[in-house]
Amino acid sequence: MRWDQLPRSDNVEDQRGAGPRGLPTGRAGGIGIGTLLVLVVIGWALGINPLEILSQLGGGSQEQSQPAPKDAQTQAPSDQMGQFVSAVLGSTEDQWKQIFARAGKTYEPPTLVMFSGATRSACGFAQSAMGPFYCPIDQKVYLDTAFFQDLERRFRGCEIGSKSCQFAQAYVITHEIGHHVQNLLGILPRVQELQRSMDESDANQLQVRVELQADCLAGIWAHHAEEKWRLIEPGDVEAAMQTASAIGDDRLQRRSQGYVVPDAFTHGSSAQRTQAFMTGLKSGEISSCDTFKSL
Repeated sequence: MRWDQLPRSDNVEDQRGAGPRGLPTGRAGGIGIGTLLVLVVIGWALGINPLEILSQLGGGSQEQSQPAPKDAQTQAPSDQMGQFVSAVLGSTEDQWKQIFARAGKTYEPPTLVMFSGATRSACGFAQSAMGPFYCPIDQKVYLDTAFFQDLERRFRGCEIGSKSCQFAQAYVITHEIGHHVQNLLGILPRVQELQRSMDESDANQLQVRVELQADCLAGIWAHHAEEKWRLIEPGDVEAAMQTASAIGDDRLQRRSQGYVVPDAFTHGSSAQRTQAFMTGLKSGEISSCDTFKSL
């Protein structure tokens, strides 16, 4: 992936090395630390954001639900990983501002929080084992870049050390930005409203549609970024699709428990995630990412 020419974003909040922020000291809303860790492992294995589990169990204390302190630096980090994240984020800002402007809308970019180990968000406790996630309450993306190492080594999302891994990493970031786009378009609030009146199985199926649309929106970013900067190199798309396959619900479930439970899917199968990204990449149009047509 050629990313040197991408614009850098100043909307990066670098908390790496700052130590844990607002973490529980013993019990959180009646749930002990041991239980928290178990929920993190279960959620990650099943492809479920553990924050959703904690919120359903009432596990977030008032302190944990507060956003991170505003003393963190919000600027482009100087190290290579920080520069890469800033570049990918900057390119999303450039492209989504143009896409929104063509539709007569204003794109408000999110902040991306880089952290190490654990931090807190307006959505609750955040730990690296959860993987990257978007919090619609504070409109921030939370990313522990150690996730990229897990993707390479544990899930074999792309060949370890290969340059094409960078495009796979960009896909992960732009998927989360896709959730921000959904939030700005009013899709996430509407989905959450519908889910409150559904049973668990139907709510999960609706969540799959949300995640697949975010994959498609990541593909739209790739389409327009390629047109403007010619950043895609041979092997990049294949690496991103290998990553999409590695974190599909079916593959994660089979890996963790030996069998697949489609009703428990929250992100979509490997094939669905791959197809969704490729749809956005080929079309470049938001209209092609309507995963809610049958609703």
